[in-house]
Amino acid sequence: MSAEVERIILAGFGGQGILFLGKVLAEAGMRNGKHVSWIPSYGPEMRGGTANCTVIISEHPIASPLVTVPDTVIAMNRPSVAKFNVRIKAGGMLMYNSSLIERQEFRDDIRLVEIPASEIADELGNARVANLVMAGAYAKFSKLIDYDEMVKALPQLIPASKKELAEINLAAFERGYQFVKEKKYMFGRYVYSVFKGI
Repeated sequence: MSAEVERIILAGFGGQGILFLGKVLAEAGMRNGKHVSWIPSYGPEMRGGTANCTVIISEHPIASPLVTVPDTVIAMNRPSVAKFNVRIKAGGMLMYNSSLIERQEFRDDIRLVEIPASEIADELGNARVANLVMAGAYAKFSKLIDYDEMVKALPQLIPASKKELAEINLAAFERGYQFVKEKKYMFGRYVYSVFKGI
């Protein structure tokens, strides 16, 4: 990822909290003093198909909020990998939910990061926080937003009707961050790469 801009596509099934995940990254970027954009995808695909949104976090004003060649794709399900992995720029990153997506022959010019997000969420007692696991994992890789700013952003984004989820959301975020911190240099089951810069 560039030190000046991060272009991200986030995708998964409708109901996996993809749009919320994008809001967390965008809000954290704003709190870090960056320029940000967040564009959700609405339509029939939201009803169980592949939902997605795009986020740009930049040191400079954003000329266009459209993301056609992302630095990173965060994929929560198999259709999302199939749809978006071909767009990732050479040297970019595919971060995917390995609980729902089996390892396969991916492109040989991108970094691959496996996060068992659904498994971790189940261990925490709520399958719906897998998106926050991915947010925490991404925080470990981002050069423009940091862990503390994401932690501060989370409470601001949780609807008043769901404030009881604040604690488990934070726990999921922390687990994702720690997972990458502990595993990022291991090649094998969890994180592997054909790009030497990981």
